Amino acid sequence: MTILNKKEPVVLFLGDIMFFFVALWVTLFLRHQTIPTSEILLSHVLPFSILFVIWILIFFITGLYEKHTVILKSRLPNLIFRVWLINSIIGVLFFYFIPYFGITPKVNLFIYAFVSFVFIFFWRLYLSSFFIVKRFENAMIIGSGKEMEELYSEVNKNTHYGLNFVASFDLQKGDYSNLGKIIFDTVKKEEVSLIIIDLEHDKIQPIMPELYSLIFSDVRFMSMYKVYEDVFKRVPFFILRYDWFLENISTSPKMFYDIIKRITDISLSLIGLILSFVFLPFVYVAIKLDDGGPVFITQERIGQGGKKIKILKVRSMSTNDGGVWPTEDDSRITRVGKFLRNSRIDELPQFWNVLKGDVSLIGPRPDMCDLGDNLASEIPYYNVRNTIKPGLSGWAQVNQDLPPHSLEETKLRLAYDLYYVKNRSVILDINIILKTIRTLLSRSGK
Repeated sequence: MTILNKKEPVVLFLGDIMFFFVALWVTLFLRHQTIPTSEILLSHVLPFSILFVIWILIFFITGLYEKHTVILKSRLPNLIFRVWLINSIIGVLFFYFIPYFGITPKVNLFIYAFVSFVFIFFWRLYLSSFFIVKRFENAMIIGSGKEMEELYSEVNKNTHYGLNFVASFDLQKGDYSNLGKIIFDTVKKEEVSLIIIDLEHDKIQPIMPELYSLIFSDVRFMSMYKVYEDVFKRVPFFILRYDWFLENISTSPKMFYDIIKRITDISLSLIGLILSFVFLPFVYVAIKLDDGGPVFITQERIGQGGKKIKILKVRSMSTNDGGVWPTEDDSRITRVGKFLRNSRIDELPQFWNVLKGDVSLIGPRPDMCDLGDNLASEIPYYNVRNTIKPGLSGWAQVNQDLPPHSLEETKLRLAYDLYYVKNRSVILDINIILKTIRTLLSRSGK
């Protein structure tokens, strides 16, 4: 079954209503461990139906029924989570402070909040695409540099973006003395409805009036670098200037997020420490049989705000790395150490650092002090990654196949780290945790 793209809001609306009621049935089934009777269903349908109306209004207010560009769909999980949080609070207020609509027991509401979130999340992100045909939108990209080339290639070779670049203009390689007319003619000829453009480029400023006239022809404009960030989930290094940091980076606390993050850190680190005791006796014996050296070491690393912290690890090298990148065949890595590093067992003691609050489960990986100082002197703005608490795993670690071993690879890591600093959220942290677990289970991480 397929439905035209223009009917997408209707499809989403009907799907939301259906899954609200399906989630209610599942909630009652879980609560009573049997198929709910008609009496139980009716006693819940009326109060919940009133609540559903309020929730749907919240969906409208927050833009969940607006015609959105597929290329920016990566922002949908965070939006759904925030809306779910608002709707859960409304549900608590509704049932606890309006006795007439009360339900018994109240635990049903909390079960329903979780079940409905799971249903709506998967419906909106995955299932809805089976009922909606995404018409390809003709687009044009105007800019320069490798970022433009990467974006052009990525979008045109993957159909799920719903875009087709029918024209591209590299402002550094062509003679576009009459750029405004060229763009205007191409828009008309190719029926372009979206222009992704580097608005900061010096060749764009003189033709702004001509570009402005295109908005009356139903042409939309998007910043090339914002689209690049949404597609590749990293900040394009080329655009990093002081004004970007002033606009996008803040050290102000995010109260709700910080509380949830700390509770999660404490809970999971306690579990991690308990599990560590299963492995550590075997690790102790293996290291002593291998080279007889100490089992544990402490490393001085760079923490939040540049503060020096001491990280506890299982020793995997015969000597300190001295602030340089170790390689896979580094002679300093012991035979047992290679296994410990590949399996991440060498990092288990760091759960103690998480419990203490020196690091978090999720965040930019903390550098060795010597290495971090060297990188900060070589890479502009590098220390910005230290504005938040470092972590055992991070956005860069789950997106890069290997740890960086060069300045260029470290710049790429910084691009991912800055994306995390800018966009950190509960949903993004969950995403990183799940990807980290997948990496550990596949033993593909290095």
